[in-house]
Amino acid sequence: MSPIIIWIVALIFFLAFEAAVPGLVSIWFAAGALCALVATLLGAPVWLQIVWFFVISIAALVITRPIAKRYVNVSAQPTNADRVVGMDCVVTEAIDNLAGAGAVSCDGKIWSARSGSDENIAKDTIVTVSEIVGVKLIVSLKKQNLNIEN
Repeated sequence: MSPIIIWIVALIFFLAFEAAVPGLVSIWFAAGALCALVATLLGAPVWLQIVWFFVISIAALVITRPIAKRYVNVSAQPTNADRVVGMDCVVTEAIDNLAGAGAVSCDGKIWSARSGSDENIAKDTIVTVSEIVGVKLIVSLKKQNLNIEN
């Protein structure tokens, strides 16, 4: 099989794969295949075509990958669960880890909650979400910023 045909097939394969898969995964190899095809058309030996393919592919990957990562999926929004971590919530049902009871109102929704420090937390207390385990929020008492002036 002619090297020209091989590089054209490789170029089409990498471009089709890039179009079929979300994100940037093979565009760099398509650039390498295109440059190897040009080298073939200019009469370069097979070993130089292969070297050219790898050099261009790796160089394109190293140079453009950090830039591409910065601009691809920049509009990703956190999910509801991600959004509540760090938020302040109000305890709507007293939190008792031993009894397996407790709920908080956070971001307009009622969540099951447990205390991160195994202490009981009374109803109407303001707490801060530290993490999510399963479908339960792990909360701790909100630290007050005490500003004592002498």
